[in-house]
Amino acid sequence: MSEEKQENMLQKEAKMMHLEKLIAEREGISSAEFPVPVKELLARYEQLYTGAINDVMREFCLLNQALPHDIVPLRPERTVAGIAFTVKSSPNVKITGEMTFRTKMLDEMHEDAFVVWDTSKDEEATLWGGVMTATAVSKKVRAAAIDGGIRDTRQILEKDFPLFYRYRTSNGSLGRCLITHYQVPIKLGNVTIKPGDIIMGDIDGVLCVPRDIAWDVLVRAEEIRENEKKIFSWVNSGETIESITQKGGYF
Repeated sequence: MSEEKQENMLQKEAKMMHLEKLIAEREGISSAEFPVPVKELLARYEQLYTGAINDVMREFCLLNQALPHDIVPLRPERTVAGIAFTVKSSPNVKITGEMTFRTKMLDEMHEDAFVVWDTSKDEEATLWGGVMTATAVSKKVRAAAIDGGIRDTRQILEKDFPLFYRYRTSNGSLGRCLITHYQVPIKLGNVTIKPGDIIMGDIDGVLCVPRDIAWDVLVRAEEIRENEKKIFSWVNSGETIESITQKGGYF
């Protein structure tokens, strides 16, 4: 059956089962524009920290935007934000066609991207190494978060590339896993990540800000930063907890 016929059949089935709204919600990808240039938006996010961004998203009733806590930074001192570029792979013995598909994926990886890689809980292979890092740097990719393994760690560190990962192993990917999709919605833990969302990472991990609210979240987080400056000044000056609380402070 051709892909076109298969797609038409799936569309008919979706209509019969009334799945249109669910499909739109799960698979729809926002193209919302920001009121400032992307580089300015990302630079302002990088002046903040994930805790403040996470607290703001709680105000938006979004409590599950932090990626699994075992995805940790290779460079804890770095704070980085970028535009989500999603990749999906899975454990697989198949090798044929993998390099062709990987090359296509790398060709489409864009400037200011923050690669987020769903490995389908792979525990054996490396999905990111020295060559991938060099390629990403050459394409001005900002960072990557791999829900799985990395290797060639010295080469990655030499490139000063912000990377978040679960484990290290010398195992390569060919013959162990297969890239199946890219630039599609993925899910890591409780977090759904869609291409174009804002991804931010620092010493406390990685989180996803849905594109449609990314500007509002940024502005509110900047307000929190200014409020916290006041609170720290009150604390440092020796004011009582009661006094700070009465003035709108929090702990």
